[in-house]
Amino acid sequence: MNETQSTAKRGLLERLDTGPVICAEGYLFELERRGYLQAGPFVPEVVIEHPEVVTRLHEDFVHAGSDVVEAFTYYAHRQKLKVIGREDILELINRQALRIAKDVADRHGGLMAGNICNTNAYEADDPKTHKAVRSMFEEQIGWAVEEGADFLIAETIDWYGEAAIALDVMKATGLPTVVTLSVHRNEKMFDDIHVVDACKRLEAAGASVVGLNCQRGPKTLMPVVKKVRQVVSCHVASLPVPYRTTDAEPTFQSLTDRACACIPGNRPFPTALDPFTCNRYECAEYAREAYDIGVRYIGLCCGNAPHHIRAVAEALGRTVPGSRYSADMSKHAFFGTDAAIPDKYKGRKIEI
Repeated sequence: MNETQSTAKRGLLERLDTGPVICAEGYLFELERRGYLQAGPFVPEVVIEHPEVVTRLHEDFVHAGSDVVEAFTYYAHRQKLKVIGREDILELINRQALRIAKDVADRHGGLMAGNICNTNAYEADDPKTHKAVRSMFEEQIGWAVEEGADFLIAETIDWYGEAAIALDVMKATGLPTVVTLSVHRNEKMFDDIHVVDACKRLEAAGASVVGLNCQRGPKTLMPVVKKVRQVVSCHVASLPVPYRTTDAEPTFQSLTDRACACIPGNRPFPTALDPFTCNRYECAEYAREAYDIGVRYIGLCCGNAPHHIRAVAEALGRTVPGSRYSADMSKHAFFGTDAAIPDKYKGRKIEI
């Protein structure tokens, strides 16, 4: 029995109290790469149009070591569907995503998470938007509870005020709550509250887990994660994007590629980020560092792929189903060391 199966009856907080919980995010980018989702709108119509593809991706991430099967309801809220003229599918797309995730989680002993996210409608000085955002969160969270979510996630939140509303709605359900915030270039949320202080406030308001996700890669997110870990007592979440962001360009939206002149708008985000992608060894290094500073809810966001999550899982000491296929270069025809490989082929490695 693998580790995921052996923990089937334990909830999120019980698992976090005894070890790391791995959460694979990044469905938008991965399904866009696979040709089932449009960059720009980033609305997950694939949930309805190709549910088997969503199921396969969930299973691929579980195979790689993810404990969490997060329902693909990111950007499946009323505001985004309004942008593409598809509010008519709002409930259908949410319930379908939740049922797909629940099925995969139940079959593999994982946790199904209901998901809400940044609405792109909130404005701090406009109470009407506060009411609209609360309404959007309430309907999505209501469906998540009805469809059997084990816990709830509010992710990629840009405003502290929006995060506070999300937490308030989630707390009313009695389920464990995870709130992860975006870290912009200046480490402040759009309402001018430092993201670390926002995490402190969310903990005080009753969040089960607080932390950071998206926007920044491991190198530029980790310093902020460390600050969060130092000031809160609850469990901390860290889910960077697997891209090589820098101090000069700390978010993946701010990355520039001087080696390529053919990118539309000269902006790699979101469809020309390939040269900046972290390799699996960098992801493993990130996971070990996060664990060593006391972070227990560990994952990756946009740009993440199953081989990245497998590296995270193995770095945390796990052997997952996908570990059977982890690299073994000792068997390579030219670079291998196995006795069965002819010496003449081993010698030809300098030619290739």
